[in-house]
Amino acid sequence: MLGEIRELQRLLLSKTKSTYKRYFYDTFDFDRLTGIIGARGVGKTTFLLQYLKEHRLPMSKKLYFSADSLTVESLFDIAKVFAKEGGELLIIDEIHKFVGFENELKKIYDFLELDVIFSGSSALRLDNSKADLSRRAIVYEVEGLSFREFIELKTGLTLPTFTLDEILHSHVDLAYKILEKIDINLFSEYLEFGYYPFYFDKKSKYKLKLNETINTVIEVDIPSIFNIEYQNIIILKKLIKYLCESSPFTPNITELLQKMNLGSDYRSLYRYLEYLHKAKIITLIRPKTKGDNIFTKPEKIYLNNTNLYNTYCQDSKIGTIREIFFQSMLKVDHTLELPKKGDFLADGEYLFEIGGKSKSFKQIKDIENSYVVADDIEVGFGNKIPLYLFGFLY
Repeated sequence: MLGEIRELQRLLLSKTKSTYKRYFYDTFDFDRLTGIIGARGVGKTTFLLQYLKEHRLPMSKKLYFSADSLTVESLFDIAKVFAKEGGELLIIDEIHKFVGFENELKKIYDFLELDVIFSGSSALRLDNSKADLSRRAIVYEVEGLSFREFIELKTGLTLPTFTLDEILHSHVDLAYKILEKIDINLFSEYLEFGYYPFYFDKKSKYKLKLNETINTVIEVDIPSIFNIEYQNIIILKKLIKYLCESSPFTPNITELLQKMNLGSDYRSLYRYLEYLHKAKIITLIRPKTKGDNIFTKPEKIYLNNTNLYNTYCQDSKIGTIREIFFQSMLKVDHTLELPKKGDFLADGEYLFEIGGKSKSFKQIKDIENSYVVADDIEVGFGNKIPLYLFGFLY
């Protein structure tokens, strides 16, 4: 059993490049049971193989396998044999594909002296069973490429990250430093193609690959995690199409129920929206006062990133693309709300209005800590900041 797993591991490692590390590579604080979740295609498997390859332990004491490639009935049995042979680090990819993985991980944690790292869909739930892994596992969530990372992969440059505070208060100086190194025309390429690392595998097939990836999320990943019948998967696809036609979408629930042929079943509608949100296909922005209650009407719905919008939506609206980019960069380390004036309120403190180079302060004038974020400008002034700079937050 371990022989076959090790042979597959050897083949995968031989194809794994260690030259580029994602933004999260050195930030994780690994414990006995550590999870990494994120959208399909953002580089989780590459990271796991890089980590395995470079970990200080000898290869005999570390083991990687993907849960969707197994024919055995028990993850614990594999882990038990590995531990008996002196294994110390076990890495399990695509854990959500294994039925009953929660109890399997709990047994490994409780009975074996192994460090375990697992990866899974961003929709993965760890508190939905008697195993209650949420009390045992540390879980990190990862996102797609930032604009900064895209440039690094594209050009081989090494570029800095900036904090939100640095961008707000030193954006003129930062813009000059960045523009000395990069071609700003790369920003439009990023908006259309740059969020998922597999763009660099075969650029001409990127949108086809992205379509296949999202279909797999909807048809395989979501049903494997949530209780959704196969015939209702078509509703998830219809929701994406409808959001394209309306985005940035401020939902009318009655109208949306009619479009999805759901009658008055608003609870199912909210569940389907939550499934797409958890799977990183859409982003729901809910009223802050309502917390994360999934049965709360979202104030606005976006596709998760600009690449999804450019792939799925036939009529691209530049205003929507700008807002999607901004929220996709900010949400990594910051909270976003929809204010009464302006487009976004970040961390309950900073107000942002998003637009083109002619965007004025008219809608947010005289409001403290308010900023215009403008596309199509290379260097800003005062409280007017170039949109692309927010791609350097991570």
